[in-house]
Amino acid sequence: MTIEEEKDLNRESAPEFGDGPRLLADIGATNARFALERAPGRVEAIEVLHCGDYAGIVDVIQAYLRQQGGPAPRHAAIAIANPIDGDHVKMTNRDWQFSIEETRRALGFDTLLVVNDFTALAMALSRLSTGERVQVGGGEPAPDGVIGLIGPGTGLGVSGLIPAEDRWITLGSEGGHTTFAPADERELFILQYAWREMPHVSSERFVSGPGLELIHRALAERNGVAGVQPLNAADIVTRAVAGGDPLCAEVIDCFCAMLGTVASDLALTLGSVGGIYIGGGVVPRLGALFQRSSFRQRFEAKGRFADYLARIPTYLITAPYPALQGVSAILGHHLQAGTGGSPLIEKVRAALPNLSKAEQRVARLLLEQPRSFVNDPVADIAHHADVSQPTVIRFCRTMGFTGLSDFRLKLASGLTGTVPVRHSQVKAGDAAPDLSAKVLDNTVSAILSLRDGLDPAAVELAIGLLQKASRIEFYGAGNSSIVALDGQYKFFRFRIPAVAYADPRLEAMAAELLGPGDVVVAISSSGRLPELLHAVDLALAAGAAVISITASHSPLAKKATVNLAVDHSEDISTHVSMISRILHLLMLDVLAVGVAVRGGVRRAGLPGSRRSSDAGDVGALVSHAS
Repeated sequence: MTIEEEKDLNRESAPEFGDGPRLLADIGATNARFALERAPGRVEAIEVLHCGDYAGIVDVIQAYLRQQGGPAPRHAAIAIANPIDGDHVKMTNRDWQFSIEETRRALGFDTLLVVNDFTALAMALSRLSTGERVQVGGGEPAPDGVIGLIGPGTGLGVSGLIPAEDRWITLGSEGGHTTFAPADERELFILQYAWREMPHVSSERFVSGPGLELIHRALAERNGVAGVQPLNAADIVTRAVAGGDPLCAEVIDCFCAMLGTVASDLALTLGSVGGIYIGGGVVPRLGALFQRSSFRQRFEAKGRFADYLARIPTYLITAPYPALQGVSAILGHHLQAGTGGSPLIEKVRAALPNLSKAEQRVARLLLEQPRSFVNDPVADIAHHADVSQPTVIRFCRTMGFTGLSDFRLKLASGLTGTVPVRHSQVKAGDAAPDLSAKVLDNTVSAILSLRDGLDPAAVELAIGLLQKASRIEFYGAGNSSIVALDGQYKFFRFRIPAVAYADPRLEAMAAELLGPGDVVVAISSSGRLPELLHAVDLALAAGAAVISITASHSPLAKKATVNLAVDHSEDISTHVSMISRILHLLMLDVLAVGVAVRGGVRRAGLPGSRRSSDAGDVGALVSHAS
C-alpha cells in the first residue's frame, strides 16, 4: 500500500465529528471553492462557484449550502484573497465587504474563522503528499527549515511557514505588494511602460493573471508588433502552451523569469532553506512550459548568493484544492484550543460534577463552544443549553462571577489573549538568543496564566487574614527561602512583626509558639516537603491561620486555611525552579499591595508615623510593598 493509499484509508475510517460537518471555503476574486469536512481529513462535496454571480459572501455561502442540503454546519473556516485585520473585511480585487461577526450570525454558525488565503495555503504545505507537488530544478530541503510560499493568481500571494518545535507558524504577509525591481533591459522597458498607468508598480502588477495582460501589451509595443489585440490571461496561457504565437511565448518566459526573481527575494528574506512552494491559479496551467522556462535560472541568479539559492529546492503545488486542507488544519486547531488551555475552562470542567443538572447543561455548552459563549446573547445561550436565562446567570455566579458580562471578560482574556500561554523547553544546545527568548517567553506566559487562573475570593480571604495578623511567619525551604525573606521584608515595612524561616527545625519550633491571630505564609513549588507539612500541622494545631502559595492540588494546599494556587509547567525535579520563584514573588506583591490599599494595616508603614488611611499614606505603603 502506498503512502497516499494509506492516507485515503485513514480518512475514510476516521470517525465523523460529533458536532456535524464543518464548512471549508477558499474565496478568491474570481471563484469561491467550497467543501464539507465530515471527519478529520475527509473533505467532500467540493464545488466551485463564480463570485460574479453573487452579491456578497453571505449569498455565495448560502447558495452552496442549499446545494448540499443536510444538517447545517456549526463551524466554518474561510480563506480569502485579502489581508485580515479586525472584524471588517474589504476585498482588494472584488467589490465585496463584510463583517465577520455579522456574517457568522447571518449564517447561524457557532464558529466562523476568516484567514488570508495564503496563510491557509501555507498551513496545507505540511499535509501535501509527494504526488501533490512537482520539484522544479535542483536543491534539497533542510530538515525543519523555514518554507516560503508564493502564488500568482488574480493577485500575488506571499507567505511563509516557520517551524516551532512540534508545530508550524504561518506568516501573514502582503509581500506581493513590494516594489518591483527589473533584472534586465526588457523588464526595465516593461516597468517604464507600467509607470505610464500607475505611480507605484508592485511585483503583483506583473507576477499575476492581470500582470500577464500588462506584459503582453508592453512587449507588443517594445517589439513593434502593430495591430495586436489585447488578450486576457487565459488566452495568453492557452496560445503560449499551444505554440505558434511568439509574442505570447515571450510573455510567459518573461513572467516566469520575474517570478524567479521574486521567489529568490523571498527565499533570501525568510532564509527558506526548507524550500519555496509555488501555488496560485496561473503557474499550474503552464504545465511543461514552466519546467522549460527561465524560472529556475533566474531564481539562482543572485551573484554572490547563487550557491546558497542553488541548494534551495522549488516546488510547484499540483494538489487541486490545497487551501481547503489549510483551512481544515486551522479550524481544527482553533476548535481544539477552544476546549483547553484556559484556566477558567479548566475550572468549569473541574466543577462540573458539583453543579445542578441545569447548570451542568450550561457548563457543557461552554466546554463545547467557548467562543460562541463569549459572543452570543444570553437568550441564545439559554436556548442552546435548554435552560432559562436566569439559570445562565446563576451558573456564572456559581463560578464566582457577578454575572454573564463579568464571566465573559475573564473567558475572552483566556481564549483570545494576544500572548499565547506556552512553555518551551530550554535545551543544552540553545544559542544565547534562543535561550533568552525561551526563558522570557516562558515567564511571560506563566504570569498571564497565573493572572487568568487567580481565585479572587482566595486573595480577598488571604488579605483579610494578613490585615488582622498579630504576627506573620514566612516558611520556605531551598529556592522558596528567598521568597520567604522577601515576604518578611515587605510586611516588616508595615510595622507588623514578621520573620522568615528556612530551616525545617526552626520552622517546627516557631510554629509551636504561635497562637490565634497569627498567620503562617507557607511557600513551596511542590507543596510536598514533609518537614514543611509538619510545621504547618503544628501551626494549625496552635490556632494560627495558614496561607499557602503552592500548586493547587498539593498536600500543602489541602492543609492550608487558604491556598493561593500557583500552577506552572516547570519540571522542578530536573531544573531550578525559576518560574515558580517569580510567580511566588508576584503573589506576595499582590498580598502586600492588597493589605496597603485596603487601609487595614495594623501599624503605620512609614517611620515615625501612626496608622493612617488617607490616600497619600496608602500610596507610600504601596511603594514600600513593591
